[in-house]
Amino acid sequence: MDVYRDTDDAALVGQSLSGDQTAFAELVRRYRTQVFRLAVSILGHGFAHEAEDVAQEVMVRVYHALKTFRGESSFGSWIYRITFNHALNFKARMRYRAPHVGDDTLAALPSGARGPDAELQAAERRRAVLACTHELPEVYQSALRLHYWLGSSMAEIAALLDVSENTVKSYLHRARGLLRAMLAERGFHE
Repeated sequence: MDVYRDTDDAALVGQSLSGDQTAFAELVRRYRTQVFRLAVSILGHGFAHEAEDVAQEVMVRVYHALKTFRGESSFGSWIYRITFNHALNFKARMRYRAPHVGDDTLAALPSGARGPDAELQAAERRRAVLACTHELPEVYQSALRLHYWLGSSMAEIAALLDVSENTVKSYLHRARGLLRAMLAERGFHE
C-alpha cells in the first residue's frame, strides 16, 4: 500500500473502480479512524463496540456505492456523510438500549466537591448534563462529543461534519447555550 501513499483520493477511487483492491484498502486505511470517531460522536462513548460495527458497515457500503461517487465533493466529505447518516439510523434503531460503559463518564469531570452531600449534587448535575445533551439536535451532540469528549480540533470536526470551522464554532456555541438554558430549567445554575 505504500505505493499509494502519495496518490490522491480521486485517483484511488478510479483505481478501485477498475478492480484494484489495494487502492480501496488504502482508502479504508486513510478514513477508518475518522469514520469510527464520527460514529462514536453520534452514538456516544458507551457504544464504542457498536461504532466499530457502524464503521465496518460504512466501509462495505462505500465499497458497493463507490460507482455512485460523482466527485462533486471530496471523497472524505462523501464518506463522512454516509457515516453520519448510517450512525443516525443505527442510533434510532437502538435508542432504548443501555450502553456497555456509561456515557456519563463523558460528563464526569472532577467536581472538587467534598462531602457526600456535594458529591450527590455533582452526580445529579452530571446526570442532568447527560440527559440535556441527549435532547440536543444530533449535529450539536456530535460537535460536543467530538470536541469535549474525544478531543478533536475545530478543523477535525469541520472535516468530519463537512462544514466550515466557523460553523463548528457556531454549533458549539449554540449547544452550550441550549445546555445552559436546559440546566437552568432543571434548577442547575452555574
